[in-house]
Amino acid sequence: MSTIAANEGARRPNTAAPELDNLGAALSRSWWLIALRGVLAVIFGIIALIMPVATILALVLLFSAYMIVDGAFAIYAAIRAGRRHESWGLLLFQGIVSVATGVLAFLWPGLTVLAFVLLIAAWAIVSGCIMLATAFATENGRWWLALGGAAALIYGVLMIGAPLAGAVVLTWWLGAFALVFGAALIVLSWRLRSRYIGRQTDVAARPMT
Repeated sequence: MSTIAANEGARRPNTAAPELDNLGAALSRSWWLIALRGVLAVIFGIIALIMPVATILALVLLFSAYMIVDGAFAIYAAIRAGRRHESWGLLLFQGIVSVATGVLAFLWPGLTVLAFVLLIAAWAIVSGCIMLATAFATENGRWWLALGGAAALIYGVLMIGAPLAGAVVLTWWLGAFALVFGAALIVLSWRLRSRYIGRQTDVAARPMT
């Protein structure tokens, strides 16, 4: 009986492996979508590195569109709340501010870029001061804290002194990230494609039972 059971178990198809590999199979079937995402990311990275100013303005315009849509939804929510005799003042104020900010960013995109860079510069300066104060208050990793704090402080001061140059540097960083991310997706899609073709070949070569 044990020999017969073993033979039946050997003939029985193994369905556990495909179930455990559902995610991998789905990704393999969609390898071309992953490749497309990678190509788009690489194209965006190249554009950001070659034309950083145009990339900054495009990001600002995208941000302004988001703020206008977000403000419109907030105003609509305020109107609905008012009809139901609920609290609506803060929602309306938030919506108006969002729409006004979006319109301002659309009309004067350079001003929005400047404000964004100055905000990052202020963050860098505050962070640098905190790290320097921490370095003087502790002995563990004092020099590394001091080095990081000094670097952040210098970076913030330089960005305040030349905000447009700081914006260009930020765009270069974004472009470099997009290039690396896109290249990783392209390599992943190629490996998934090879796996998908291998699976299709195995299925075609499997004898019919």
